Amino acid sequence: MNRVCRLSSLTLVVFAPALCRGAEAEPQTLKGHRGSVMAVAFSPDGKVLASSSRDKTIRLWDLATGGLKRTLTEHTADVYDVTFSPKGNLLASASADKTIRLWDARSGKVVRTLEGHSDIVRSVAFSPDQKALASASVDRTVRLWDVETGKLKQTLEGHTKRVKSIAYSPDGNILASASSDQTVRLWDVRTDKLIHVLEGHTGDLECVAFSPDGKQLASSSHDTTIRLWDVETGKVGRTLEGHRAEVDSVTFSPDGNTLASGCKDLSIKLWDPQTGALRRTLTGPKNRLESLAFSPDGKTLASGSGGPESLIWLWPITNSPK
Repeated sequence: MNRVCRLSSLTLVVFAPALCRGAEAEPQTLKGHRGSVMAVAFSPDGKVLASSSRDKTIRLWDLATGGLKRTLTEHTADVYDVTFSPKGNLLASASADKTIRLWDARSGKVVRTLEGHSDIVRSVAFSPDQKALASASVDRTVRLWDVETGKLKQTLEGHTKRVKSIAYSPDGNILASASSDQTVRLWDVRTDKLIHVLEGHTGDLECVAFSPDGKQLASSSHDTTIRLWDVETGKVGRTLEGHRAEVDSVTFSPDGNTLASGCKDLSIKLWDPQTGALRRTLTGPKNRLESLAFSPDGKTLASGSGGPESLIWLWPITNSPK
């Protein structure tokens, strides 16, 4: 359905955690979403930012001008996730209306709607070769879809509570799923077999992200921690502590030198994933941090926040911290 939103402030804010003197640029602001910004994603060429929201819309932003390119309005409930395909020609979105939609990224038209989940769809991820799309749902399942045909390929079962986040390994062979059952499951998508169950968190899981080399997996939780796991062994390597509330999002920089975490304590923390050292705490949002994404060149970190302001912040990073 078509919907015209009365705009509150959707903000693109800039900060520079890696500048040698720690100086921060002033934030820029865009008017936009009326509800919490649940996901942010850069196009592969870094020219467009997609954002999804509890206001039932997806917005596409021109990063060269800061202007709104298009608003996608076909979903009928909260849009929990949005992501670009590796080739950049498609968008996938996950919604509380129990559907996944594939969009033409250029025209904004729906290519197809994927139906089958019996509850809210929380997360979607394209395989690196763009042949498959994975989806995670409150119905406790992970589903794998054929991108070309839209047909369901496989249903992965095992989680005992809602599945909130999924991520493909860089080589496309492993799928990670994070759940409110306090576990992460690693699946071999070539055989659909379970490889590891990662246990240790004491609260609901919110987000998972692979390192660019595929050797580490980061997970964030309501227990206020981030854990870094060895993908090969399934063992926890480090537990990162410092947040004071549930950690909703984690993401690696493209070069793998930085891990960013966003929390309901209104902060973003930048970590060294090799040593576990906290490099910097970034503050500014007045409402909880819901989502994070690095740009493809690693020079920008985008964050989406919740509450009445529903802001997006963009922080330019000049150098990767060492």
